[in-house]
Amino acid sequence: MQLNPTEVKPSITRLKRAQGQLAAVIRMLEEGEDCEAIVTQLAAVSKAIDRAGYTIIATGMRQCFTEGGAEGFDAAKMEKLFLSLS
Repeated sequence: MQLNPTEVKPSITRLKRAQGQLAAVIRMLEEGEDCEAIVTQLAAVSKAIDRAGYTIIATGMRQCFTEGGAEGFDAAKMEKLFLSLS
């Protein structure tokens, strides 16, 4: 299934923000900053990536229902995608 770029724009924005946060984590490690601050930022990056993944799956589910109705929806495939994020 191809996702509409307009519909996943919030996920793209979230991932770009996470990319910046990850660069900051790397810089913090290279500069020997405080462990607690590094872990806090790393947790924020992880959460942002997870949320983007769940949002992308939700968008795909909506798109499947809109375009193909219930019969076009592959529940097993969506479940597998969802579980791959956990």
